[in-house]
Amino acid sequence: MKEWDIINSHQKNCIQRLFFTLLSSIIIFGSIGFPASTEASTAVKVPKATWLWKVQLIETQSDELLSFAASEGIYVIYLQVSKNVDIRHYKSFISKANQYGIEIHALNGAPNWALEANRKHLRDFMDWIRDYQQSAAAEEKFTGIHVDIEPYLTQEWKNNVYDVIPQWQSNVEFLVQEAANLNLPIAADLPFWLDKYTVEEPDDTSETSNTSDTSDTKETLSSWMISKYESVTLMSYRDTAKAVIGLAVQEFEEAEALNKRVYTAVETKYSSEGDHVSFYKNSYEYLNSELAKLEQLGGQYSTFGGIAVHDLLALKEMAERN
Repeated sequence: MKEWDIINSHQKNCIQRLFFTLLSSIIIFGSIGFPASTEASTAVKVPKATWLWKVQLIETQSDELLSFAASEGIYVIYLQVSKNVDIRHYKSFISKANQYGIEIHALNGAPNWALEANRKHLRDFMDWIRDYQQSAAAEEKFTGIHVDIEPYLTQEWKNNVYDVIPQWQSNVEFLVQEAANLNLPIAADLPFWLDKYTVEEPDDTSETSNTSDTSDTKETLSSWMISKYESVTLMSYRDTAKAVIGLAVQEFEEAEALNKRVYTAVETKYSSEGDHVSFYKNSYEYLNSELAKLEQLGGQYSTFGGIAVHDLLALKEMAERN
């Protein structure tokens, strides 16, 4: 709907008077000065995807979140699925997001989702999406699925990584098949170092063999994961564009052979792993300058899919701080 079509003649006259008053002020008093921060706020933002884990906020702050996301050039939001939030809020949020040109993908996951004993959690997630899609209007539907499974945080991984890897593969195959049944693309978050593991169990399962045996006869775990998903988002968390790209080169090359896409991700939340891992302590302007560099560097690779920023709330807080 065109806003000017609903402005009556009285409102038009008020606007005209305000315009000529402002113009007169400029002529009499000279140009008007603006704060230096205006330059950053009007800069073109790099298109990006992001995560929204605190899904309860869509009940009360959907307009605020979507308006900010649109101003940041965000085109995809990975929105966590929770049974504690009524589906009417999901429907409303997704419908509004569509008006901003923002896609919403169903997000969920946990470290123990890699274990076959927890297959029920994966099935519940996919069943929830199926039921939701069937009840939603076209403009209220999810347009993708995004999973965050980080089994290296489990005790089982620490005990025997090569016992967990085949279970993880089995659960990934289950998710991919379920997504195909729903006719939805599925993507996943991956750490940047999975190329150090293979999908075949070596003779020596020591730490040395886990991190060095990547011969041509054995497929890397990263390559296997890339081959299964529609795309992957690499958690290449560093605070410079050059460092982010440096962590993703191996995955870019593996994706090229598979005709898949790799998204590089950056962190804006506090990280206990060190300041070099996150942009948390940097300025909003510095973040945007590095994202622009990252987009240029990534563009050199045919498999570069784009940039994802973790996460929406932390990015919003950073912008507000500045």
